[in-house]
Amino acid sequence: MFKSPGSALVVIPHPDDGEIGCGGTTAKWIREGCKVFYLLCTNGDKGSDDRGITSASLASVRSEEQLAAADSLGVEEVIMLGYPDGELEDTKRFRGEVVKAIRRFKPEVVICPDPFRMTPYWHRDHRICGQVTVDAIFPYARDYLHFPEHLRDDGLEPHKVGSLFLVGTESPDIYIDISDSIDRKIEALYCHVSQVGPKDKDPHNTLGNRIRERAQETGSKADYQYAEAFRHVKFGT
Repeated sequence: MFKSPGSALVVIPHPDDGEIGCGGTTAKWIREGCKVFYLLCTNGDKGSDDRGITSASLASVRSEEQLAAADSLGVEEVIMLGYPDGELEDTKRFRGEVVKAIRRFKPEVVICPDPFRMTPYWHRDHRICGQVTVDAIFPYARDYLHFPEHLRDDGLEPHKVGSLFLVGTESPDIYIDISDSIDRKIEALYCHVSQVGPKDKDPHNTLGNRIRERAQETGSKADYQYAEAFRHVKFGT
């Protein structure tokens, strides 16, 4: 059983990815005293089939939805990098922004998408977000000669992350019991109205039932009522 960390950074490609992938885990950890921070990479400005909305309007809506969802879980702070949806690239700038967040928040655990999946329809923003985050953790955030301006300009020392949890993995090796926090996960997801619709328009709790079914299926593999699964990577000191 994994003990709840004192601090965690969730690096997510799009608004709602944090709640979908690890909302139950973060809610559980926060309840147990963990400080959780979000680094949101894109503004989600393409994620709609509404022909009447512009990318700028959608980005504004999704920003507010993400803040509401994070607040409902008890997330300490949300940093929004604002890259356009579908346009994440493995660049020095992006890598440096992730490194800076790691050095600022000094998380014991980082959560991000698994970039190593073989499934061909894994969203490229997820792949790139995951790969850049893995690289940022090791070795960039650890070594002070990478991005020395963080120390020079902002006083941010290098930081060694202890554990990485990869979301959406095809090879899970750790399961977190979210039986007591799944309701918080569902409530947070309902904050993303542009993606799931308003809660009062879902009288049969279709979204909640779907989330419970998936979590129950995952939990059955670890003898939990409801669970979220990750690939756990430990970093040596």
